[in-house]
Amino acid sequence: MSDEKPAREPIHEDARIDALEARLAVAREREEQRSRSQVKGVDANYRSGNRALASLLGGIIGGLVIGFAVDALFDIAPWGLLAGLFLGTASAFRTIVQSAKTRPEDAARSDVEGG
Repeated sequence: MSDEKPAREPIHEDARIDALEARLAVAREREEQRSRSQVKGVDANYRSGNRALASLLGGIIGGLVIGFAVDALFDIAPWGLLAGLFLGTASAFRTIVQSAKTRPEDAARSDVEGG
């Protein structure tokens, strides 16, 4: 072996690469904090499932009760009950679709704030 220097010198890391790695680390940390679930204790999916079930049952039962009351008041036998059932079910599905469009942390925040 000879004691001569190699023709190429080792490549030193560029300061721009170090700055890019630092910015990527900060961005990853920020994304991890943003995507972390805000709900503590109870799973957010469990809560949203319970909310959908309650909305569906409430809409159907509420529509049946109101439809039955309309039938009793106006003596229009099954039509008020059917209309109430249809409107209650449509209202429940509308509520479920709206809650599916919101992010879980927004829904949890509105539950805590009472909205």
